[in-house]
Amino acid sequence: MVEFMDFITSHLQMVYIIVLMVFVGVEVISHVPAVLHTPLMSGANAIHGVIIIGAILVMLGVDPENYLALALGFVAVILGTLNVVGGFVVTDRMLEMFKKKKQ
Repeated sequence: MVEFMDFITSHLQMVYIIVLMVFVGVEVISHVPAVLHTPLMSGANAIHGVIIIGAILVMLGVDPENYLALALGFVAVILGTLNVVGGFVVTDRMLEMFKKKKQ
């Protein structure tokens, strides 16, 4: 716990920036119209491919005996993949809404 408090006090500006980013993000997202929310979120979810690549690269550089880092990397890859697939599914559903129905 002491190490955590030392980290927070030595990186206080970074903590302020993160808190400010959270408030600005919530404010920006709350003002997005409902019509635009789904396409924006599906596009943002697709960007998580960068997280998948980053997690794989981090896992390649980790010591094979460090099971915690490997497990966290594996979880990051799985969650990032689920997010990417979900983004594409939502986009596909939205595009289906604009197709003409067969009679």
